[in-house]
Amino acid sequence: MITRHLNSFVKEMATQYPIVAVTGPRQSGKTTLCRSLFPDYDYVNLEKPDTRAFAIEDPNGFLAQFKKPVILDEIQRVPDLFSYIMVLADERNRMGEFVLTGSQNFHLQDAISQSLSGRCAIAKLLPLSHREIEGLPNRDIFQIKSWDIPESPAGNAFEQVFRGGYPPIYDRKIKPANWLSQYTQSYLERDIRTLVNVSDLETFERFLRLTAGRTGQILNMDSLASDTGVSPVTVKRWISLLAASYIVFLLRPHQKNFNKRLIKSPKLYFYDTGLVCYLLNIRSAEVLALHSQRGAVFETYIVSEMVKTCMNAGIEPPLYYWRDSQGHEVDLMIEDGEDLYPVEIKSGQTVNGSMFDGLNYWRQLSGCGNGMLCYGGNESCDRNGISVRSWNAI
Repeated sequence: MITRHLNSFVKEMATQYPIVAVTGPRQSGKTTLCRSLFPDYDYVNLEKPDTRAFAIEDPNGFLAQFKKPVILDEIQRVPDLFSYIMVLADERNRMGEFVLTGSQNFHLQDAISQSLSGRCAIAKLLPLSHREIEGLPNRDIFQIKSWDIPESPAGNAFEQVFRGGYPPIYDRKIKPANWLSQYTQSYLERDIRTLVNVSDLETFERFLRLTAGRTGQILNMDSLASDTGVSPVTVKRWISLLAASYIVFLLRPHQKNFNKRLIKSPKLYFYDTGLVCYLLNIRSAEVLALHSQRGAVFETYIVSEMVKTCMNAGIEPPLYYWRDSQGHEVDLMIEDGEDLYPVEIKSGQTVNGSMFDGLNYWRQLSGCGNGMLCYGGNESCDRNGISVRSWNAI
């Protein structure tokens, strides 16, 4: 089993809070992580109909059966249970008493803010990062300026991007397209019907594939609505649904303007590039390497890796992008207090001078003396004050 970087954060939180909630997309490994970290805890899965019926009909009796700390899997299936958990957590005042897992973020977020505020720590488990797959330790995002160049074996960036990071693909040696086909159908049939009334699943699936074609781009809901054949209001609701299910996230623009007019719309990214490739009908790494969307998919991969670096350390990603109205752009801005560190992302496997244009413009405008270029090749070096880093050194 691949060791998850989030392990240490979850264990630490269980010594400081009576309740720890581990959330993330379906099949990201939440149950496996919790059961491996807390092997002596009782365990119950609220997806089971009889168990769920017991919890709904008699919440006090349901919780009273556990004499030890307990893992409650898929807790969002019984939202009324949160209030009862709060009462028990206050009465017992024992740290790590309840470990909750859930794959629908807004149900958990609402419950925690309303019932469990101050009593619950939240950990977010995303699909596997590249460093987890390779057995390397997690990075500190705030130390990016001094990230070393590891002795990382040469590899094909597009092979990793194509496979994505869902654990079953690695644990069971399943072909990505086969597993992701089942995953997509399960998501559509199970989660979508549970979360919102989508009367036409074919239309929603078309929306999902069109959204995949816009990963790494500034989100234009009117255009997406027109192509899907639904209203912008519906698209906004469906984007929120994808975000709540940990399928996509929005990267906000940084607002420090340096006297320039800025783009203020967010950029849309998927958490997993394997899923993007499946939705775009990209069937191999070789096809991806020649695909018109390869730059956007590669950018999605690097940005999502940075997000995983943050979330695996238990921090909200201090990540933004920067773009002005003249089209000058830096793909990623890492904010550390008053400091900004720019990162440019290019899918090319050979470094050339034009790759530095965005960084050089930003450096001249802001007075910032450094930055990073992350690209699809295997060599890393420093060049004119800019850290040039291979995709496998992130």
